[in-house]
Amino acid sequence: MRTTALAGAALVAAAAGCVFAAFGTVAADGSRTEAAAEPVTTAGAVVRSAAEATVIAPADRPAAPATAGDDLGGKPVGLDDFRGQVVVVNVWGSWCGPCRAEADDLARIERRTRDRGVRFLGINTRDPDRATARSFVRTHGLDFPSLHDPTGELLLRFPPALLNPQAIPSTLVIDRRGRIAVSIGGAVTEDELGPLLARVLEETP
Repeated sequence: MRTTALAGAALVAAAAGCVFAAFGTVAADGSRTEAAAEPVTTAGAVVRSAAEATVIAPADRPAAPATAGDDLGGKPVGLDDFRGQVVVVNVWGSWCGPCRAEADDLARIERRTRDRGVRFLGINTRDPDRATARSFVRTHGLDFPSLHDPTGELLLRFPPALLNPQAIPSTLVIDRRGRIAVSIGGAVTEDELGPLLARVLEETP
């Protein structure tokens, strides 16, 4: 696996339930340089914006676990519905500030890539009330379905090294064979996710 820093700081928002380790850059020889953090105070929480991606070589990719349930409208949906397509899985909560920060970017890239066979699937976590989560979706124009996972049970099915259930938001890119190709911890932008998604799209099915 190869890890690439997408931004130069850690995201730590413990008061809001968002927890990340410090990130840094990784050189070609595998050495690591930790990045300096620039804290910002938001609603009493210390937020350091960052995202880090782990790109997995095709031969080393683990299969994504069975992930299915009811969406925010009560309709059944799951990863298997999108087999044969590249899928972006985004873990979010309406209570999480960094999730709000990345939501508009996710909406834009979802609209841009849907004609290329990309599908998005959200996992809404720690929101006991679906109505609150639906309001978040409407506010940010998110057209893709999200599984309602208030207890985080679905998150525990994924390899913790690739999807830390305590790290919100997180994003995975699933390849056409249903394997985890990219893992991203932290709020991600359109400019950061786009090139990683393009790499997986270019692969031969």
